[in-house]
Amino acid sequence: MHQYVIQGSTQRLTVGKIIGLARTYKAHAEDMHALVTEEPLLFLKPESAVIFSGGSIVIPRNSHCLHHEVELGVVISKDGSHIPEANARDYVLGYLVALDITARDLQAEAKKQGWPWAIAKGFDTFAPISDVVLARKILDPMNLELSLRVNGQLRQKANTSLLLYSLDHIVSFVSEIMTLREGDLIMTGTPQGVGEIKAGDILDARLEGYCTLHVDVH
Repeated sequence: MHQYVIQGSTQRLTVGKIIGLARTYKAHAEDMHALVTEEPLLFLKPESAVIFSGGSIVIPRNSHCLHHEVELGVVISKDGSHIPEANARDYVLGYLVALDITARDLQAEAKKQGWPWAIAKGFDTFAPISDVVLARKILDPMNLELSLRVNGQLRQKANTSLLLYSLDHIVSFVSEIMTLREGDLIMTGTPQGVGEIKAGDILDARLEGYCTLHVDVH
């Protein structure tokens, strides 16, 4: 099992389930020729997909097209179900920058056939995450700059203010469907600019001045 590294703390917390969100930035949905929905679209990634800064994304043998998706991650602090939006921040331990790696060719085939996306999202190493920044250190998580560089070239950059759903709504909405547990991670979706990564690439993701994530591709 993986454990988060929490900045400025000796606390160790085991990574729980990973809830991914899709089409949460309008420009990204337009890039993917996909409709924006009234409520968030959810999918799950396994805890076994997690790697940390300094790790390597491994290209699976049955995929020939991996895409990067930089995202804000929300780490849950305690168990909760049917959480009111007004209380959502009480359940947030902190934030991190994450990459939702996607086998785009496998996802495209799944979409074509009407199949779920689990294979395209769930390979080992497909959920790189940074250290956790405690929530009290971030005054406004809805006003943070996310960015990703691949081999030094800027690929993605956006502010979380562009999210179509507030973080309070996201936490509340997810908790209406499944009980959130201490250590669960919500990956809040990616802005525009997703693209392919190949063996030998170096990825540097950043959450404003708070945390960084450095991984390569094998």
